[in-house]
Amino acid sequence: MDIKEIQNLIKFVAKSGASEVKLEMGDIKITIKTGGEESRGETTYVQQIPVHQPAQEQTAPASQPVATNLATQEAAVSEDAKYVTIKSPMIGTFYRKPSPDKPTFVEVGSTIKAGDPLCVIEAMKLFNEIESEISGKIVKVLVDDSSPVEFDQPLFLVDPS
Repeated sequence: MDIKEIQNLIKFVAKSGASEVKLEMGDIKITIKTGGEESRGETTYVQQIPVHQPAQEQTAPASQPVATNLATQEAAVSEDAKYVTIKSPMIGTFYRKPSPDKPTFVEVGSTIKAGDPLCVIEAMKLFNEIESEISGKIVKVLVDDSSPVEFDQPLFLVDPS
């Protein structure tokens, strides 16, 4: 649904005299509210609903495997505590390569130093090269290539030793 269609829908609802119309089409939800006699304005809310794939849940037959799983998670967290997390400085799309035909900036096991490029984050058609602020070895890449990232989202784990 493009902006012209939305504008035409708003005009149609305003002329019809309806006080509120809700429309859901796929991942787009539109609510149009028009004021009655007490207010002469109209308010339009356009909200895009994120589409999430439902996670398949597994039920544990006994409580012992769950306890083992928790112990494993705690061990992983304590192991990751010795690593430095490089986080996204902005919202955008994460790319591991400078362009599709070039090799990735870094791989797991790569040794980096301060100032080395790690990835590119595209924000509003601008490609921002993200450089390392520390020296060390890449232990883990936490984001898939071409994935959207949020501000302060962990991107890489680095072993500074």
